[in-house]
Amino acid sequence: MGELVLIRHGQTEWSRQRRHTGRTDLPLTAEGEAQAEALRPLLAKREVGLVVTSPLARAVRTAELAGLHDTAVDPDLAEWDYGGYEGITTAEIQRDRPGWNLWRDGVPPGDADHPGELVEQVGERADRVLALVTAELDAGGPDVVLVAHGHVLRVLTARWLGLPSSKGVLFRLDTATLSTLGREHDRPVVTSWNTGR
Repeated sequence: MGELVLIRHGQTEWSRQRRHTGRTDLPLTAEGEAQAEALRPLLAKREVGLVVTSPLARAVRTAELAGLHDTAVDPDLAEWDYGGYEGITTAEIQRDRPGWNLWRDGVPPGDADHPGELVEQVGERADRVLALVTAELDAGGPDVVLVAHGHVLRVLTARWLGLPSSKGVLFRLDTATLSTLGREHDRPVVTSWNTGR
């Protein structure tokens, strides 16, 4: 069975500034493009079958620059909707809410374009993606690659392992990194994490 390969998109201006970037569709920076291109040799060593990206341009462009073609787009791979905290850093939020933690405390509603999501809602989307890719992997095919965003991929990893969505907090994920999920003795495991830079 192939592995499930997770790629977080390259750097954007907001990721560089550590701003919560959910549904705001920012382009990659020049550094982000170079990071994405640096993933190409790592992916060239793999037999890749299905490639699925988030609909957001930063993920689609990362896939292109990493040499991934014939990609499918799945809206369930879009980043967590941060609601009223879109574009704001954790430090800024904690000035008004000391000790605030996204994974525990969630986000307030924002405008019509950023209504916000609970971690459990992100987990429901991750579960739908996993149902799709698990069927591909169980058929004995090659690797499946997902190109998306930090928090949604962390939630997806928690769900792969059978953990609650909120346990995604345990998996730090940097921009333009490659991680792999697989099985050992038929149990879901993390086979590599946050590599490639």
